[in-house]
Amino acid sequence: MSNTLAAADTSDDTRLDPTALPPTEIVPLRHPFRALSALLLLFLAVCFGYSVVTNKNYEWGIVGSYLFDDRILTGLGRTLLLTAFAMSVGIVLGIVVATCRLSENRVLSTCANAYLWFFRGTPLLIQLIFWFNLAALYPRIGLVLPFGGPEIFGFESNTVLTVWVVALLGLSLNEAAYMAEIIRGGLLAVSQNQTEAARALGMNQFLAFRRIILPQALRVIVPPTGNQVIGMLKYSTLVSIIALPDLLYSAQLIYSQNFQTIPLLIVVSIWYLLCTTILTVIQRYIERYYGRGIRSSSQTALKPRLRMRNRAKSREPLHNQQLNNSTPKVDP
Repeated sequence: MSNTLAAADTSDDTRLDPTALPPTEIVPLRHPFRALSALLLLFLAVCFGYSVVTNKNYEWGIVGSYLFDDRILTGLGRTLLLTAFAMSVGIVLGIVVATCRLSENRVLSTCANAYLWFFRGTPLLIQLIFWFNLAALYPRIGLVLPFGGPEIFGFESNTVLTVWVVALLGLSLNEAAYMAEIIRGGLLAVSQNQTEAARALGMNQFLAFRRIILPQALRVIVPPTGNQVIGMLKYSTLVSIIALPDLLYSAQLIYSQNFQTIPLLIVVSIWYLLCTTILTVIQRYIERYYGRGIRSSSQTALKPRLRMRNRAKSREPLHNQQLNNSTPKVDP
């Protein structure tokens, strides 16, 4: 009788303690349609690759001969230089516009909203054409005293607004509007409690921004900024409309003479794909650098779960032993 009661008490303890139970075997769900879709996509990719290789209309020999042509490489250098300068000016000006929009000064915030309204509301191509034809509105640009006063200094618009200046103005001013919203969103993503905690530790406003606010905001700012850099690299092709000899316009000058349109466009596409791939890899490294705290915290949160799982597995033999001991024995 006493053995039977002891067995009942042990079984009750086992039912009340979930960690004493053997771990449940998790069987992953089967997805047969994934395998079928993967095979279908692989078949289509092989068919497309075969058609690209065997189709003589691509003229891969001409593509290879122009891939490292001096005119193409010069145009590529201009494209990269234009992208770097326009993006740098856009980021700096975007910081200023974002700061003005977050300001409590109504004048600054209104001017920032008007800037965003105009440059995000008009297409980039129209802005480039407008800047290119600005001399039709203002033949001379300078400082003049009001009400018909004399001109202090000035210059001809056509002599200053070259194709490089027009391209930088159009791309930079347009990009600054989008970067302002990205930076503003990153700053607003940081809780106000972080600033209050930094001030409680004795940090001034600049130090709190540099050591506390900015590193957390960059986690939100870096991914869309990398996307904007890649977009700027591709949007720079619009400067061909104002005859700036970038990568695309250099290829257009070549195939306007030899009529090899498709091979030259393939050359341009290969260089753009290569540059985009390199920028994507750089963006991932930067995101990984600024996202170190997020990954470490997520891994720390997973450790207790792993400990509980290992503890449950280690108690499995003990549970089996308890079940064997709890088997009622009947005295003969």
